[in-house]
Amino acid sequence: MDRKIKEYFIGRPAKDGAGVKLYRTFGYHEIPKFDPFLMMDFFDSTNPEDYIKGFPWHPHRGIETVTYLVSGKIEHQDSLGNKGEINDGDCQWMTAGSGILHQEMPKASPRMLGVQIWLNLHAKNKMTPPRYGDITKDMIPVYKGGKEVVHIIAGKYNGLVGPMKGGEEIEPTFFDVELAPNSKFVFNLDSSFNAYAFLIQGEANFDVDKENIISYPNGVLYDEGDTIRINTKDREARFLLLAGKKIDEPVAWGGPIVMNSKEELNLAFKELDEGTFIK
Repeated sequence: MDRKIKEYFIGRPAKDGAGVKLYRTFGYHEIPKFDPFLMMDFFDSTNPEDYIKGFPWHPHRGIETVTYLVSGKIEHQDSLGNKGEINDGDCQWMTAGSGILHQEMPKASPRMLGVQIWLNLHAKNKMTPPRYGDITKDMIPVYKGGKEVVHIIAGKYNGLVGPMKGGEEIEPTFFDVELAPNSKFVFNLDSSFNAYAFLIQGEANFDVDKENIISYPNGVLYDEGDTIRINTKDREARFLLLAGKKIDEPVAWGGPIVMNSKEELNLAFKELDEGTFIK
């Protein structure tokens, strides 16, 4: 059965970190519609003043954060001693787990284009040891068809497997898809998994029932079904497609920390105050 569109979304202008301008396409107020995804911030700017102040040191617990750059440069480091850069086509997949402190500092670039996504963790995995997954562009398999190019960050497509698996029970899919004019993209996945797509360039039709061309930057949240169909007309499109198995657990969210209860949140912030947050 083809997946129909549950709703369209575009997000709202926001600032985060030390004043980074971005679009919060979905987040706290959309719980639990995008489960297991909690939030996605989209940024696209040719003005370094929009993002250069970055995201200074801050904590995370209970989630995974995924930063994917189509273009740009971000320097990062964390409390485990990891440090490095995210460049054009790179991805950083961080499991915060029991707790981590990190910072992400974008550098002036001709164009800063990318997303940061938060994935929830199951209650049993909230306090797993934190780890970093730095994925360089050359580690990401790319499928090149007649009119489609699919960068496979996570999941499987036409026999190619992405390098990151994330929370095992979530079984995430994360594709960056480039689609030529007058072409189509078809993808099959488990009917019960949540899935959404977000245009980062051009325009496309995501609706199987009618022709409804939407333009960048817009997204669609899909209903259940086992087949996603997307097509283009006169213009090319580039979109992100994400899917994962729903967690369906209580969500207690406080700033950069996402747990299952208010008591767990209070404990996390108490440990931050007492200096016992990092395990």
